[in-house]
Amino acid sequence: MVDLNDPVVRGYFINLVGEEGFKVVQKMPEGEVTDEKIAEVTGVLLNIVRRTLFILYENRLASYRRVRDTDSGWLTYLWRLDMSNLPRQLEIEAKKILRNLKARLEFEEGKVFYTCKNQCERFLFEEAAELEFICPVCAEDLAYQDNEPIIMALRQRILELEQLTAGAAEGATA
Repeated sequence: MVDLNDPVVRGYFINLVGEEGFKVVQKMPEGEVTDEKIAEVTGVLLNIVRRTLFILYENRLASYRRVRDTDSGWLTYLWRLDMSNLPRQLEIEAKKILRNLKARLEFEEGKVFYTCKNQCERFLFEEAAELEFICPVCAEDLAYQDNEPIIMALRQRILELEQLTAGAAEGATA
């Protein structure tokens, strides 16, 4: 059973389908159900329900079955949530975040930054020199910014994610 109150799971779904889509996931009835019934039960607009269901389907977190009405010939789609693929989806997302964090760390480690006292923007040394070390936003002097705290935070987050993904991989192979 998936804990939708887990901050990682909740964050993943909100990032994937938005706040309204997350309501659909939270309040989705058990078993196979039509999109109209889901909208009725959840109080979410039908077009948002449909959008959410298709996103979940694309990410292999929902499935559907088509049923043709013998009298009218209309197709009815019966949807159900399938959270069996969620651990794999979370692992994929974690690896993507890890790649982005490593790229950001590489960028931060190799650069010298300048900013004004108001911290309007951060400028690379070359940009700051072109601006004659004057902030184009507030006209204050640009001064060297020590980015070591940013580098340390990135390293810490990378270490945590590497441990998390290594633990997930070990759990999957066990």
